[in-house]
Amino acid sequence: MFFFTFHRALAVFSTLFIGCFINGAVFAQGEEAQIRKNLKERMPQVQPIDEIRRTPMPGLFELRVDGSEIYYTDASGNFLLQGQLIDTRNQRNLTEERLQKVMAIDFKSLPFKDAITWVKGKGERKIAIFEDPNCGYCKRFERDIAKLDNVTVFVFLYPILGKDSMDKSKSIWCAKDPAKSWQDWMVRDQTPVAASCDTASLKRNMEYGQKMKITGTPTTLLPDGTRIPGAIELAQIEKLLSKQ
Repeated sequence: MFFFTFHRALAVFSTLFIGCFINGAVFAQGEEAQIRKNLKERMPQVQPIDEIRRTPMPGLFELRVDGSEIYYTDASGNFLLQGQLIDTRNQRNLTEERLQKVMAIDFKSLPFKDAITWVKGKGERKIAIFEDPNCGYCKRFERDIAKLDNVTVFVFLYPILGKDSMDKSKSIWCAKDPAKSWQDWMVRDQTPVAASCDTASLKRNMEYGQKMKITGTPTTLLPDGTRIPGAIELAQIEKLLSKQ
């Protein structure tokens, strides 16, 4: 009798637990629908919303808009925030971590045929960089990159700063030794000699960069998908590459 009663009670508890889980899921869907409805009516400029996620902060939801823009809102979409969400207990920038995941690029899928490639040492470590030849930060960055060892560097010419950037990119890409021409200009300030050839790769780089929302130079990509906007110090580069 006890055995029967115990198992019956267990079955009832299981039913209640499953019911609560289902109701919770429905409630979550209801929250998402409410957020979408209210923000579509009140804030059409933040449409369309790609994804809505709960955050670790009670009552706060993350909105991902236009691929990589992050906003935060309450369960009703009555308030909208844009900024950094910091986990103070664990000293983590949750917004930055989320953006790293959202903006990650599959390194293996990069169009390497459109890159200038140079190898130093065994070339076991790999790094890809989108750069404009007239970008001062890129020049500083290249001088640090030149100090690395055991590295393969893929440079994607990304002339976004103007006509002269495109002219220099064409001359560098069409040089007899593009890698040497690139380093001569970026590291040794030797102006590239005018040259011509098929430069469709530059157009493809521009299209790819725009598709991946690469908006500035230098932008560095690592094999684990990490994207680094701007020039960083040599010590930081070494640290990041050591983790690959």
